[in-house]
Amino acid sequence: MSQDITRDPSVAANAATSKPTRVRYWMIAFLFIITTINYADRSTFSIAGSAASEALGLSPVDMGFILSAFGWAYVAAQIPGGALLDRFGVKRVYVGAIALWSIFTAFQGFVGLIGGLSIIGSLFVLRFLVGLAEAPSFPGNARIVAAWFPAAERGTASAIFNSAQYFALVAFAPLMSWLVHDFGWRSVFYVMGALGLVAAFAFAKFVQSPEKHPMVNAGELAIMKDGGAVSMEARVQKEGDKGGFSLARLKVLLTNRMLLGIYLAQYCINVLTYFFVTWFPIYLVKERGLNIMQAGFAAAAPALCGFIGGLVGGFLSDYLLKKSGNVSASRKTPIFIGMALALSIIACAYVDQEWLIITLMAVAFFGKGVASLGWAVVSDVAPREYIGLAGGVFNMFGNTAGIVTPIVIGYIVAATGSFDGALIYVGLHCIVTMLAFGLITGKIERLKMS
Repeated sequence: MSQDITRDPSVAANAATSKPTRVRYWMIAFLFIITTINYADRSTFSIAGSAASEALGLSPVDMGFILSAFGWAYVAAQIPGGALLDRFGVKRVYVGAIALWSIFTAFQGFVGLIGGLSIIGSLFVLRFLVGLAEAPSFPGNARIVAAWFPAAERGTASAIFNSAQYFALVAFAPLMSWLVHDFGWRSVFYVMGALGLVAAFAFAKFVQSPEKHPMVNAGELAIMKDGGAVSMEARVQKEGDKGGFSLARLKVLLTNRMLLGIYLAQYCINVLTYFFVTWFPIYLVKERGLNIMQAGFAAAAPALCGFIGGLVGGFLSDYLLKKSGNVSASRKTPIFIGMALALSIIACAYVDQEWLIITLMAVAFFGKGVASLGWAVVSDVAPREYIGLAGGVFNMFGNTAGIVTPIVIGYIVAATGSFDGALIYVGLHCIVTMLAFGLITGKIERLKMS
């Protein structure tokens, strides 16, 4: 059975006379909101962490391991999460994921209130469970984009949902900082958990495959089909087929040179991401002497620049693709430009003025946003039938940075008493990203898998 979108044989005829609807733009706006909440929930402990560490007596190394707990589960669950998406479809898996990660987020607010339980152990387990529940989210986003958007629009669409990682702090860092300041650190987890449950209900109501969505007409379906859109539904099972997973398929995804270069680059880009969503607010308080309210607003400025950079990267990539038809050059050019700008994070180790540090961070995260085209690349190269699995493998490698980065930075800060070495460590990954795309990846093209 073909994975291209079809509704019935009359689609082509109706498309000729139908003015295409634009429901796909509402869909990507909705994914942006969901992903904003996703990243806000990841960063709850970063915002509340300074106050929580004092209240609970946590050391920098303790904080490093707690902040890394999300990454351990998120990485481990990527391949199973992607396979679940391929087997059961996006909607059921994604709705359940949102509800679960929201519940586990809320539970973090109760840590330390129940006697006899280890504080460090409880926080580690709960953040681990948040990571486990969030695992299908980005592979799910990639599959929705591949189903709802033609190839020429995927760079922009992917950049929009991916830029939510920055907008999460723009929108929620001031709110969460205010909650900590006025109501205590526990309130952050209660509020964000409740908001996530509302988001799960909204997702269940709004998200459907294009061919089943009541607001999509034949004209828009034809645009998707002609542009190479794939099915959002669960893949039709053949006898003896275990959904989207098999060792043979996994071997192809783990041994292809193009994909290995993409995986390495995504790991390095995510080193910057995880510094930003874990240690950055703490860096502003501990190293630069800001109070929690000041740190919340200061973190929002680079986040806003990262958000803008993400949109710029997506628009630029799709513009180059429409002009040249060259997928490789169109995806790689913004990545090289962005990573060159992101190197400015290293300069923060050598300056003292607060305004200059925020400016350099803003430039760095603008560049990181421009370069964040990994999910567009996955939509371009993933085998049509196994986008969930391919996205899961990609996200597994990329989010290994969520395990390594918080722990390494925790040890660097504990050993040196400063964040300077941590900033250099983070910045050097920009160079490795450029080397990965320049020397390893080669031509970006769709991978065919039997």
